[in-house]
Amino acid sequence: MASINRIVMAKACRTLIRTLEPETLDVAEISGKFGERFPFRSYFNYQYPEYDICDGPLRDQDGEIGQFDLIIADQVWEHLDFPYRATRNVWQSLRPGGYFLVAVPFFVPLHAAPVDNTRWSARGLKNFLIECGFEPDDIVAEQWGNRWAAMRNLIGPFPPVYDKETDVLHNEEDMPISAWALAQKKEA
Repeated sequence: MASINRIVMAKACRTLIRTLEPETLDVAEISGKFGERFPFRSYFNYQYPEYDICDGPLRDQDGEIGQFDLIIADQVWEHLDFPYRATRNVWQSLRPGGYFLVAVPFFVPLHAAPVDNTRWSARGLKNFLIECGFEPDDIVAEQWGNRWAAMRNLIGPFPPVYDKETDVLHNEEDMPISAWALAQKKEA
């Protein structure tokens, strides 16, 4: 069952991936399963704690730094102790012209898995990605939320399961629940 926190974000992220022609992409996903639904040319999944993106770039089975067209991090970056370091490692693992799709919560309770450290709005996420080496014009960052979803997060249970009969999905820019960004690494 889907959480109200992810309905709009997941739809927007699926749309972004479809615009990239998924069947042409070599993809890595970090500690998630969002990308399993797409017909990528190749798909590799790196799970924590076996693989910690904070420790270094993504490596293939031969120990070489992987080179991917798209790297997905869905609901992961808020749990990292060193998100800047991790994003620089993603940068190294992208081919020139490759993309990094990152989706994070904003207004939700702390949820340790094993820790919970950071929150970004769309603007904060874009600024963070710029500091990590992506060009401002090569980043699309968005956010979604509303007071109803915020209240559902506060009163529990968490995460609140989406009820299409009672939950509203309109967006209030001043009440973000989740944020996401697609950043492209410049061509060489």
